[in-house]
Amino acid sequence: MSKLIMRTMDLRGKTMSRAQLLAAMPRADMGTREASAQVQPILDQVREHGAAALRDLEEKFDHVRPHDLRVPASAMQEALRQLDPKVRSAIEESVTRIRKVCTTQVPKPMATDLAPGARVSERWIPIERVGLYVPGGKALYPSSVIMNVVPAQVAGVDSLAVATPPESGDPRGLPAAIILATCAILGVDEVYAVGGAQAVAMFAYGARGSEPQDGEILCDPVDKITGPGNIFVATAKQMVSGMVGIDAVAGPTEIAILADGQANPDWVAADLIGQAEHDELAGSVLITDSQELTQGVQEALGRRVPRTEHADRVRTSLGGNQSGIILTDGIDQSIDVANAYAAEHLEVQTADPDAVIDRIRNAGAIFRGPYSPVPLGDYMSGSNHVLPTGGTARFDVALGVHTFMKPVEVIEYDEEGLKPIAAKINDFAVSEDLPAHGECILSRFLDDPYNKADLEANEEKAGLL
Repeated sequence: MSKLIMRTMDLRGKTMSRAQLLAAMPRADMGTREASAQVQPILDQVREHGAAALRDLEEKFDHVRPHDLRVPASAMQEALRQLDPKVRSAIEESVTRIRKVCTTQVPKPMATDLAPGARVSERWIPIERVGLYVPGGKALYPSSVIMNVVPAQVAGVDSLAVATPPESGDPRGLPAAIILATCAILGVDEVYAVGGAQAVAMFAYGARGSEPQDGEILCDPVDKITGPGNIFVATAKQMVSGMVGIDAVAGPTEIAILADGQANPDWVAADLIGQAEHDELAGSVLITDSQELTQGVQEALGRRVPRTEHADRVRTSLGGNQSGIILTDGIDQSIDVANAYAAEHLEVQTADPDAVIDRIRNAGAIFRGPYSPVPLGDYMSGSNHVLPTGGTARFDVALGVHTFMKPVEVIEYDEEGLKPIAAKINDFAVSEDLPAHGECILSRFLDDPYNKADLEANEEKAGLL
Protein backbone atom coordinates (compact mmCIF):
# COMPACT_ATOMS: atom_id res chain seq x y z
CA MET A 1 0.00 0.00 0.00
CA SER A 2 1.19 3.50 -0.70
CA LYS A 3 0.25 4.77 2.74
CA LEU A 4 1.48 3.23 5.98
CA ILE A 5 -1.33 2.04 8.21
CA MET A 6 0.35 2.97 11.51
CA ARG A 7 2.38 6.05 12.33
CA THR A 8 5.88 5.70 13.81
CA MET A 9 7.13 7.65 16.81
CA ASP A 10 10.94 7.61 16.75
CA LEU A 11 12.38 8.03 20.25
CA ARG A 12 15.89 6.95 19.33
CA GLY A 13 18.55 9.27 20.63
CA LYS A 14 16.11 11.21 22.79
CA THR A 15 16.51 11.69 26.53
CA MET A 16 13.12 12.40 28.03
CA SER A 17 12.03 13.29 31.54
CA ARG A 18 9.35 11.17 33.16
CA ALA A 19 6.79 13.89 32.55
CA GLN A 20 7.76 14.17 28.89
CA LEU A 21 7.60 10.41 28.40
CA LEU A 22 4.17 10.16 30.01
CA ALA A 23 2.90 13.05 27.88
CA ALA A 24 4.23 11.48 24.68
CA MET A 25 2.27 8.24 25.04
CA PRO A 26 -0.49 7.71 22.47
CA ARG A 27 -3.90 7.98 24.15
CA ALA A 28 -7.53 8.10 23.13
CA ASP A 29 -9.52 11.10 24.34
CA MET A 30 -11.96 9.86 26.99
CA GLY A 31 -14.25 12.90 26.77
CA THR A 32 -16.04 12.22 30.06
CA ARG A 33 -16.26 15.93 30.84
CA GLU A 34 -18.23 16.59 27.66
CA ALA A 35 -20.46 13.56 28.22
CA SER A 36 -21.39 14.57 31.77
CA ALA A 37 -23.82 17.22 30.54
CA GLN A 38 -25.74 14.51 28.67
CA VAL A 39 -25.51 11.97 31.48
CA GLN A 40 -26.74 14.10 34.38
CA PRO A 41 -30.33 14.41 33.10
CA ILE A 42 -30.44 10.64 32.62
CA LEU A 43 -29.36 10.06 36.21
CA ASP A 44 -31.95 12.56 37.42
CA GLN A 45 -34.78 11.02 35.40
CA VAL A 46 -34.14 7.50 36.68
CA ARG A 47 -33.75 8.64 40.28
CA GLU A 48 -37.07 10.52 40.13
CA HIS A 49 -39.21 8.31 37.89
CA GLY A 50 -37.73 4.81 38.18
CA ALA A 51 -38.95 2.18 35.72
CA ALA A 52 -41.04 4.66 33.74
CA ALA A 53 -37.91 6.65 32.93
CA LEU A 54 -35.99 3.47 32.12
CA ARG A 55 -38.57 2.49 29.48
CA ASP A 56 -38.53 5.97 27.96
CA LEU A 57 -34.73 6.03 27.86
CA GLU A 58 -34.48 2.56 26.34
CA GLU A 59 -36.90 3.60 23.63
CA LYS A 60 -34.84 6.72 22.99
CA PHE A 61 -31.37 5.20 22.96
CA ASP A 62 -31.83 1.50 22.13
CA HIS A 63 -34.92 1.98 19.95
CA VAL A 64 -37.04 -0.60 21.76
CA ARG A 65 -39.45 -0.32 24.68
CA PRO A 66 -39.01 -3.41 26.87
CA HIS A 67 -42.19 -4.94 28.24
CA ASP A 68 -40.16 -6.71 30.93
CA LEU A 69 -37.31 -4.59 32.23
CA ARG A 70 -36.39 -7.51 34.46
CA VAL A 71 -35.87 -10.47 32.15
CA PRO A 72 -38.22 -13.38 32.93
CA ALA A 73 -36.56 -16.61 34.03
CA SER A 74 -38.37 -18.42 31.22
CA ALA A 75 -36.63 -16.25 28.61
CA MET A 76 -33.23 -17.07 30.10
CA GLN A 77 -33.91 -20.79 30.10
CA GLU A 78 -35.18 -20.62 26.52
CA ALA A 79 -31.97 -18.84 25.48
CA LEU A 80 -29.94 -21.58 27.16
CA ARG A 81 -31.89 -24.33 25.38
CA GLN A 82 -31.25 -22.71 22.01
CA LEU A 83 -27.55 -22.06 22.59
CA ASP A 84 -25.21 -23.75 20.11
CA PRO A 85 -23.67 -26.72 21.98
CA LYS A 86 -20.18 -25.77 20.79
CA VAL A 87 -20.57 -22.24 22.14
CA ARG A 88 -21.98 -23.58 25.40
CA SER A 89 -18.95 -25.85 25.75
CA ALA A 90 -16.62 -22.89 25.19
CA ILE A 91 -18.48 -20.78 27.74
CA GLU A 92 -18.40 -23.56 30.32
CA GLU A 93 -14.67 -24.09 29.78
CA SER A 94 -14.06 -20.38 30.30
CA VAL A 95 -16.12 -20.45 33.50
CA THR A 96 -14.23 -23.47 34.81
CA ARG A 97 -10.85 -21.88 34.22
CA ILE A 98 -11.56 -18.46 35.72
CA ARG A 99 -13.36 -20.02 38.69
CA LYS A 100 -10.28 -22.13 39.41
CA VAL A 101 -8.03 -19.06 39.35
CA CYS A 102 -10.48 -17.01 41.41
CA THR A 103 -10.63 -19.68 44.09
CA THR A 104 -6.89 -19.24 44.68
CA GLN A 105 -7.31 -15.44 44.88
CA VAL A 106 -9.56 -15.38 47.94
CA PRO A 107 -7.66 -13.34 50.54
CA LYS A 108 -7.07 -14.99 53.89
CA PRO A 109 -7.72 -13.41 57.29
CA MET A 110 -4.68 -12.32 59.26
CA ALA A 111 -3.84 -11.41 62.84
CA THR A 112 -0.88 -9.59 64.40
CA ASP A 113 -0.10 -9.90 68.13
CA LEU A 114 1.71 -6.74 69.19
CA ALA A 115 2.02 -7.54 72.88
CA PRO A 116 0.15 -9.60 75.48
CA GLY A 117 -3.51 -8.60 75.21
CA ALA A 118 -2.90 -6.49 72.10
CA ARG A 119 -4.01 -7.87 68.74
CA VAL A 120 -5.07 -6.41 65.39
CA SER A 121 -6.74 -8.82 63.00
CA GLU A 122 -8.23 -8.39 59.55
CA ARG A 123 -11.35 -9.96 58.10
CA TRP A 124 -12.31 -9.96 54.42
CA ILE A 125 -16.04 -9.38 54.04
CA PRO A 126 -17.93 -9.80 50.75
CA ILE A 127 -19.80 -6.78 49.43
CA GLU A 128 -23.50 -7.39 50.00
CA ARG A 129 -25.01 -6.39 46.64
CA VAL A 130 -23.29 -5.74 43.30
CA GLY A 131 -24.52 -4.48 39.94
CA LEU A 132 -22.65 -5.88 36.95
CA TYR A 133 -22.83 -4.03 33.63
CA VAL A 134 -22.38 -5.94 30.37
CA PRO A 135 -22.06 -3.75 27.27
CA GLY A 136 -23.69 -4.17 23.89
CA GLY A 137 -22.78 -2.05 20.88
CA LYS A 138 -20.46 -3.26 18.14
CA ALA A 139 -20.12 -6.74 19.64
CA LEU A 140 -21.71 -9.06 22.19
CA TYR A 141 -19.79 -9.84 25.35
CA PRO A 142 -20.81 -13.04 27.12
CA SER A 143 -17.16 -13.10 28.19
CA SER A 144 -17.78 -9.95 30.23
CA VAL A 145 -20.62 -11.73 32.04
CA ILE A 146 -18.17 -14.44 33.07
CA MET A 147 -15.38 -12.03 34.02
CA ASN A 148 -17.66 -10.06 36.36
CA VAL A 149 -19.93 -12.75 37.76
CA VAL A 150 -17.45 -15.50 38.63
CA PRO A 151 -15.15 -13.41 40.88
CA ALA A 152 -18.20 -11.97 42.64
CA GLN A 153 -19.61 -15.45 43.23
CA VAL A 154 -16.29 -16.77 44.53
CA ALA A 155 -15.99 -13.72 46.82
CA GLY A 156 -19.32 -14.66 48.36
CA VAL A 157 -21.43 -11.69 47.20
CA ASP A 158 -25.01 -12.32 48.38
CA SER A 159 -26.88 -10.50 45.62
CA LEU A 160 -25.83 -10.11 41.97
CA ALA A 161 -27.72 -8.14 39.35
CA VAL A 162 -26.74 -7.90 35.68
CA ALA A 163 -27.80 -5.08 33.34
CA THR A 164 -27.27 -5.24 29.59
CA PRO A 165 -28.93 -3.41 26.68
CA PRO A 166 -31.95 -4.90 24.94
CA GLU A 167 -31.58 -5.86 21.31
CA SER A 168 -33.25 -3.26 19.11
CA GLY A 169 -34.60 -5.96 16.79
CA ASP A 170 -36.25 -7.99 19.53
CA PRO A 171 -39.99 -7.21 19.71
CA ARG A 172 -40.03 -8.06 23.43
CA GLY A 173 -37.03 -5.85 24.16
CA LEU A 174 -34.92 -8.70 25.52
CA PRO A 175 -31.11 -8.64 25.60
CA ALA A 176 -29.04 -10.83 23.30
CA ALA A 177 -29.80 -14.52 23.75
CA ILE A 178 -26.15 -15.44 24.27
CA ILE A 179 -25.92 -13.01 27.20
CA LEU A 180 -29.04 -14.49 28.77
CA ALA A 181 -27.79 -18.04 28.22
CA THR A 182 -24.46 -17.21 29.88
CA CYS A 183 -26.29 -15.76 32.89
CA ALA A 184 -28.34 -18.96 33.08
CA ILE A 185 -25.20 -21.11 32.99
CA LEU A 186 -23.81 -19.06 35.88
CA GLY A 187 -27.04 -19.22 37.88
CA VAL A 188 -27.69 -15.46 37.75
CA ASP A 189 -31.44 -14.87 37.73
CA GLU A 190 -31.61 -11.08 38.24
CA VAL A 191 -31.02 -9.64 34.78
CA TYR A 192 -32.28 -6.32 33.43
CA ALA A 193 -32.84 -5.24 29.82
CA VAL A 194 -31.35 -1.83 30.55
CA GLY A 195 -28.27 -0.30 28.96
CA GLY A 196 -26.16 2.82 29.04
CA ALA A 197 -26.08 5.48 31.72
CA GLN A 198 -29.62 4.59 32.72
CA ALA A 199 -28.44 1.17 33.89
CA VAL A 200 -25.82 2.80 36.10
CA ALA A 201 -28.51 5.10 37.53
CA MET A 202 -30.79 2.13 38.21
CA PHE A 203 -28.02 0.38 40.11
CA ALA A 204 -26.99 3.48 42.05
CA TYR A 205 -30.44 4.74 43.08
CA GLY A 206 -32.65 1.71 42.65
CA ALA A 207 -35.88 1.99 40.67
CA ARG A 208 -39.50 1.68 41.66
CA GLY A 209 -41.84 -0.13 39.30
CA SER A 210 -44.23 1.56 36.89
CA GLU A 211 -46.03 -1.43 35.34
CA PRO A 212 -47.66 -4.42 37.04
CA GLN A 213 -44.92 -6.79 35.85
CA ASP A 214 -42.30 -4.60 37.60
CA GLY A 215 -43.68 -5.04 41.09
CA GLU A 216 -43.53 -2.18 43.57
CA ILE A 217 -39.72 -2.16 43.42
CA LEU A 218 -38.13 -3.05 40.12
CA CYS A 219 -34.53 -2.96 41.34
CA ASP A 220 -32.93 -2.33 44.72
CA PRO A 221 -29.80 -0.14 44.92
CA VAL A 222 -26.43 -1.88 44.87
CA ASP A 223 -23.28 -1.24 46.88
CA LYS A 224 -20.84 -1.45 43.96
CA ILE A 225 -21.02 -1.27 40.15
CA THR A 226 -18.54 -3.09 37.95
CA GLY A 227 -18.12 -3.78 34.26
CA PRO A 228 -16.97 -1.90 31.15
CA GLY A 229 -19.07 0.27 28.87
CA ASN A 230 -19.06 3.18 26.45
CA ILE A 231 -18.28 6.80 27.26
CA PHE A 232 -21.74 7.38 28.73
CA VAL A 233 -21.51 4.34 30.99
CA ALA A 234 -18.01 5.37 32.11
CA THR A 235 -19.16 8.93 32.78
CA ALA A 236 -22.21 7.78 34.72
CA LYS A 237 -20.07 5.50 36.88
CA GLN A 238 -17.73 8.39 37.59
CA MET A 239 -20.64 10.63 38.54
CA VAL A 240 -22.26 8.17 40.99
CA SER A 241 -18.93 7.15 42.51
CA GLY A 242 -19.00 7.93 46.21
CA MET A 243 -22.67 7.08 46.49
CA VAL A 244 -21.75 3.58 45.36
CA GLY A 245 -18.41 1.93 44.73
CA ILE A 246 -17.15 1.40 41.20
CA ASP A 247 -14.38 -0.76 39.82
CA ALA A 248 -12.93 1.86 37.45
CA VAL A 249 -13.77 4.45 34.82
CA ALA A 250 -12.86 2.33 31.82
CA GLY A 251 -11.65 3.91 28.60
CA PRO A 252 -11.18 2.39 25.16
CA THR A 253 -9.36 -0.93 25.13
CA GLU A 254 -5.65 -1.05 24.30
CA ILE A 255 -2.69 -3.31 23.63
CA ALA A 256 1.04 -2.71 23.74
CA ILE A 257 3.42 -5.25 22.26
CA LEU A 258 6.99 -5.02 23.48
CA ALA A 259 9.02 -6.90 20.89
CA ASP A 260 12.54 -7.21 19.58
CA GLY A 261 13.92 -8.35 16.23
CA GLN A 262 13.18 -12.02 16.85
CA ALA A 263 9.40 -11.49 16.95
CA ASN A 264 7.26 -12.77 14.08
CA PRO A 265 5.94 -9.68 12.23
CA ASP A 266 2.85 -11.49 10.95
CA TRP A 267 1.87 -12.54 14.47
CA VAL A 268 2.52 -9.06 15.85
CA ALA A 269 0.39 -7.55 13.08
CA ALA A 270 -2.41 -10.04 13.79
CA ASP A 271 -2.35 -9.11 17.47
CA LEU A 272 -2.51 -5.38 16.72
CA ILE A 273 -5.45 -5.97 14.36
CA GLY A 274 -7.23 -8.13 16.92
CA GLN A 275 -7.28 -5.31 19.45
CA ALA A 276 -8.17 -2.67 16.87
CA GLU A 277 -11.26 -4.69 15.96
CA HIS A 278 -12.96 -3.66 19.22
CA ASP A 279 -13.51 0.00 18.46
CA GLU A 280 -12.32 2.91 16.33
CA LEU A 281 -10.82 4.39 19.52
CA ALA A 282 -9.01 1.19 20.55
CA GLY A 283 -5.28 1.67 21.01
CA SER A 284 -2.74 -0.63 19.36
CA VAL A 285 0.91 0.15 20.12
CA LEU A 286 4.10 -1.65 19.12
CA ILE A 287 7.23 -0.84 21.15
CA THR A 288 10.41 -2.10 19.51
CA ASP A 289 14.06 -1.34 18.93
CA SER A 290 14.03 -3.19 15.59
CA GLN A 291 13.69 -1.23 12.36
CA GLU A 292 13.35 -4.55 10.54
CA LEU A 293 10.40 -5.61 12.70
CA THR A 294 8.80 -2.20 12.20
CA GLN A 295 8.99 -2.57 8.45
CA GLY A 296 7.81 -6.19 8.57
CA VAL A 297 4.79 -5.31 10.71
CA GLN A 298 3.79 -2.43 8.42
CA GLU A 299 3.97 -4.77 5.42
CA ALA A 300 1.98 -7.46 7.25
CA LEU A 301 -0.68 -4.92 8.19
CA GLY A 302 -0.96 -3.88 4.57
CA ARG A 303 -1.69 -7.48 3.61
CA ARG A 304 -3.91 -8.42 6.54
CA VAL A 305 -6.09 -5.40 7.31
CA PRO A 306 -8.03 -5.45 4.00
CA ARG A 307 -8.84 -9.13 4.54
CA THR A 308 -10.30 -8.91 8.04
CA GLU A 309 -14.07 -8.54 8.34
CA HIS A 310 -14.08 -5.20 10.17
CA ALA A 311 -11.37 -3.67 8.01
CA ASP A 312 -12.72 -0.11 8.11
CA ARG A 313 -12.95 -0.11 11.90
CA VAL A 314 -9.48 -1.64 12.20
CA ARG A 315 -7.92 0.84 9.79
CA THR A 316 -9.44 3.78 11.68
CA SER A 317 -8.17 2.44 14.99
CA LEU A 318 -4.66 1.67 13.79
CA GLY A 319 -4.39 5.05 12.07
CA GLY A 320 -5.63 7.04 15.06
CA ASN A 321 -3.56 9.13 17.47
CA GLN A 322 -4.07 6.45 20.13
CA SER A 323 -2.09 3.90 18.10
CA GLY A 324 1.41 3.75 16.67
CA ILE A 325 4.80 2.10 16.50
CA ILE A 326 7.30 3.47 19.01
CA LEU A 327 10.86 2.95 17.87
CA THR A 328 13.47 2.87 20.66
CA ASP A 329 17.24 2.72 21.12
CA GLY A 330 17.17 -0.68 22.82
CA ILE A 331 15.45 -2.94 25.31
CA ASP A 332 16.06 -0.56 28.24
CA GLN A 333 14.24 2.29 26.53
CA SER A 334 11.52 -0.10 25.35
CA ILE A 335 10.88 -1.11 28.97
CA ASP A 336 10.79 2.54 30.04
CA VAL A 337 8.20 3.25 27.35
CA ALA A 338 6.12 0.21 28.32
CA ASN A 339 6.08 1.34 31.95
CA ALA A 340 5.08 4.86 30.92
CA TYR A 341 2.33 3.61 28.62
CA ALA A 342 1.04 1.22 31.34
CA ALA A 343 -0.99 -0.84 28.89
CA GLU A 344 -4.23 -2.58 29.66
CA HIS A 345 -2.74 -5.60 27.85
CA LEU A 346 1.03 -5.93 27.45
CA GLU A 347 2.45 -8.66 25.24
CA VAL A 348 6.15 -9.41 25.64
CA GLN A 349 7.65 -11.04 22.56
CA THR A 350 11.39 -10.88 23.10
CA ALA A 351 14.33 -13.27 23.17
CA ASP A 352 14.35 -13.24 26.99
CA PRO A 353 10.77 -12.44 28.07
CA ASP A 354 11.32 -13.26 31.74
CA ALA A 355 14.12 -10.69 32.05
CA VAL A 356 11.80 -8.09 30.54
CA ILE A 357 8.77 -9.03 32.66
CA ASP A 358 10.86 -8.75 35.82
CA ARG A 359 11.28 -5.06 35.03
CA ILE A 360 7.68 -4.27 34.10
CA ARG A 361 6.00 -2.25 36.83
CA ASN A 362 2.89 -1.03 35.03
CA ALA A 363 0.50 -3.23 33.08
CA GLY A 364 -3.05 -4.45 33.53
CA ALA A 365 -2.03 -7.95 32.48
CA ILE A 366 1.17 -9.32 30.95
CA PHE A 367 1.07 -11.90 28.17
CA ARG A 368 4.36 -13.78 28.02
CA GLY A 369 5.69 -15.03 24.72
CA PRO A 370 4.27 -15.49 21.22
CA TYR A 371 1.79 -18.19 22.24
CA SER A 372 0.03 -16.01 24.84
CA PRO A 373 -1.85 -13.49 22.66
CA VAL A 374 -4.41 -11.15 24.22
CA PRO A 375 -7.53 -13.01 22.98
CA LEU A 376 -6.42 -15.91 25.16
CA GLY A 377 -7.02 -13.64 28.14
CA ASP A 378 -10.24 -12.33 26.66
CA TYR A 379 -11.82 -15.76 26.76
CA MET A 380 -10.10 -18.70 28.34
CA SER A 381 -6.73 -18.14 30.05
CA GLY A 382 -8.34 -18.13 33.50
CA SER A 383 -7.26 -14.53 34.06
CA ASN A 384 -9.71 -11.63 34.13
CA HIS A 385 -10.10 -9.40 31.09
CA VAL A 386 -11.56 -6.41 32.97
CA LEU A 387 -8.35 -4.40 33.25
CA PRO A 388 -7.23 -0.81 33.90
CA THR A 389 -7.03 1.36 30.78
CA GLY A 390 -5.68 4.75 29.77
CA GLY A 391 -2.48 4.48 31.79
CA THR A 392 -4.29 3.76 35.06
CA ALA A 393 -2.38 0.50 35.37
CA ARG A 394 0.25 2.71 37.02
CA PHE A 395 -1.94 2.58 40.13
CA ASP A 396 -4.95 0.36 39.43
CA VAL A 397 -5.40 -3.40 39.04
CA ALA A 398 -7.46 -5.99 37.22
CA LEU A 399 -10.90 -6.93 38.43
CA GLY A 400 -10.77 -9.99 40.67
CA VAL A 401 -12.12 -11.58 43.82
CA HIS A 402 -10.65 -8.68 45.82
CA THR A 403 -12.89 -6.25 43.88
CA PHE A 404 -15.92 -7.76 45.59
CA MET A 405 -14.51 -7.93 49.12
CA LYS A 406 -13.46 -5.37 51.70
CA PRO A 407 -10.87 -5.79 54.44
CA VAL A 408 -12.05 -4.76 57.91
CA GLU A 409 -9.65 -4.56 60.82
CA VAL A 410 -10.69 -5.84 64.24
CA ILE A 411 -8.89 -4.25 67.19
CA GLU A 412 -8.72 -6.46 70.27
CA TYR A 413 -7.01 -4.95 73.34
CA ASP A 414 -7.68 -6.00 76.90
CA GLU A 415 -6.60 -4.20 80.07
CA GLU A 416 -3.15 -5.76 79.92
CA GLY A 417 -2.71 -4.62 76.32
CA LEU A 418 -3.98 -1.05 76.74
CA LYS A 419 -2.38 -0.12 80.06
CA PRO A 420 1.29 0.11 78.92
CA ILE A 421 0.45 2.64 76.18
CA ALA A 422 -2.39 4.59 77.82
CA ALA A 423 -0.23 7.53 78.91
CA LYS A 424 1.52 7.63 75.53
CA ILE A 425 -1.83 7.81 73.74
CA ASN A 426 -2.83 10.67 76.02
CA ASP A 427 0.41 12.53 75.28
CA PHE A 428 -0.17 12.05 71.55
CA ALA A 429 -3.79 13.24 71.80
CA VAL A 430 -2.83 16.36 73.76
CA SER A 431 -0.18 17.22 71.15
CA GLU A 432 -2.97 17.28 68.55
CA ASP A 433 -5.17 19.43 70.83
CA LEU A 434 -7.66 16.60 71.22
CA PRO A 435 -7.54 16.13 75.00
CA ALA A 436 -10.88 14.28 75.15
CA HIS A 437 -9.28 11.52 73.10
CA GLY A 438 -6.69 11.04 75.82
CA GLU A 439 -9.29 11.34 78.58
CA CYS A 440 -11.24 8.55 76.91
CA ILE A 441 -8.23 6.24 77.26
CA LEU A 442 -7.27 7.37 80.76
CA SER A 443 -10.84 6.85 82.01
CA ARG A 444 -10.15 3.11 81.96
CA PHE A 445 -7.48 3.55 84.65
CA LEU A 446 -8.08 6.89 86.46
CA ASP A 447 -11.11 8.05 88.44
CA ASP A 448 -10.64 11.67 87.31
CA PRO A 449 -8.64 12.10 84.08
CA TYR A 450 -9.84 15.73 83.90
CA ASN A 451 -7.75 16.74 86.92
CA LYS A 452 -4.75 18.02 84.98
CA ALA A 453 -2.93 19.41 88.04
CA ASP A 454 -2.46 15.93 89.53
CA LEU A 455 -2.55 14.01 86.26
CA GLU A 456 1.07 12.84 86.20
CA ALA A 457 0.95 11.77 89.84
CA ASN A 458 -2.30 9.89 89.27
CA GLU A 459 -0.85 8.21 86.15
CA GLU A 460 2.16 7.10 88.13
CA LYS A 461 -0.04 5.86 90.99
CA ALA A 462 -2.12 3.85 88.51
CA GLY A 463 1.03 2.28 87.05
CA LEU A 464 0.72 4.02 83.71
CA LEU A 465 4.20 5.59 83.80
